[in-house]
Amino acid sequence: MEEIHLVFAKNLKAIREKEKLSLEKVSQLCGVSKTMIGQIERGESSPTLTTIWKIANGLKVSFTTLINQPQPETEVILLEDVQVLKGDKGRYRVYPYFPFQEKSRFEIYTVEIDQQGKLIAEAHRDGTEEFIMVFDGELALAINDKQYTLKTGDSIRFKADLPHSYFNPSQSLTRLSMTIYYPI
Repeated sequence: MEEIHLVFAKNLKAIREKEKLSLEKVSQLCGVSKTMIGQIERGESSPTLTTIWKIANGLKVSFTTLINQPQPETEVILLEDVQVLKGDKGRYRVYPYFPFQEKSRFEIYTVEIDQQGKLIAEAHRDGTEEFIMVFDGELALAINDKQYTLKTGDSIRFKADLPHSYFNPSQSLTRLSMTIYYPI
C-alpha cells in the first residue's frame, strides 16, 4: 500500500491541475505557503493534519478526497476471483461483484437459484432499495406478504426495508442481477 503522504501528493496535484490552479493560487486559497504546497505535491513533505484540513477547506473538497487512493478508471472482475456465498444448502448462490463503497452507496451481485432454492431476507435499514433484473428462469419474490412473479427479461425495484424472500418455482436455473442501494 502506498504511503499516505504520497497518495495525498498525487491527489492534491490532480485536483490543482483539474481546476487549473497555480501553486500560488492554491497557497492563497488554503493559507499554506507556495513552497510547502510544492514540497507536498512532490512527496518531499508529509503534511500535518492541520495542513491537510487547511488545504481541504481551501479547495472546498472533503478531507478523504485528499487522502484516499483514487479508484482506477477501469476495473475488471473475473468470475474466478469472486468469492461465492451460498445459502439454502447451496441452492442459492450470490456472487458479490461490486461490494458496497461509501462513496457510491450501492452493491451489485449476480444471483443463481436452483430449482426450489430460496432465501428469506431480513428487512434492510430504512430507505434501502433493491433493483432486480431476471436474466434466466423465473423468480417468485415476496415483499411484506405481497407476491410477485418475474420471468426472463422482467425487472423490479422495491423498498428492501421490508421483509422479503426469493424463490425459484421453475424447473430450471434462475439467474438474476441484484443491485442494492443504501441511502445516506
